[in-house]
Amino acid sequence: MDLTSYAEWAVRLVNDLAPPSELIRLRQELAAVFDAAGDERAVAERLNALLTRYPVRPQLSAHDGRPWHLHLAEDPAATAVMGLAAVVAELGADRLGRCREPRCGRAFLDTSSNRSRRYCSARCASRANVAAYRARRRQEAS
Repeated sequence: MDLTSYAEWAVRLVNDLAPPSELIRLRQELAAVFDAAGDERAVAERLNALLTRYPVRPQLSAHDGRPWHLHLAEDPAATAVMGLAAVVAELGADRLGRCREPRCGRAFLDTSSNRSRRYCSARCASRANVAAYRARRRQEAS
C-alpha cells in the first residue's frame, strides 16, 4: 500500500489556511509535526500520539478492474496521520520540512533522491534565489 498520497493530503491540510471547521484541530496537530521536523524523537512522539488519537482502519477494496487491495477507511484525520507516519518510518523524519523562503513557511515532503529540498515550490525557490542574487549585487556595488 503506497501511503505517499495520504502524506501529501496531510501537507495540503497543513498548508490550508481555512480548513473545514472539523479539521482545524487536526491541522494544528499536523503543523506541530512539521514544526518539530529537526528533531526526530519529537516528530515520532507527536505522530505516535496522533496515531493513538486517530486510529487507522484498513479495509479491502476492489475497483477499476484491480484485484483486492488495502485502502485506509475514509477518515481524513487517520489517513493524514498514517501517511506522515509511513513517510517518517520509510524515509526518515528529515523528509518533512518547512519552506525556507522567509515569507512562506509552508509544509512540504522532500521526496528528492538526495534529500536536498528546501522550498515548498519552484516559485519560492526562484523567489529566494532572486533575493540572494540581488543581495549579492548590492554587496558588490558597495
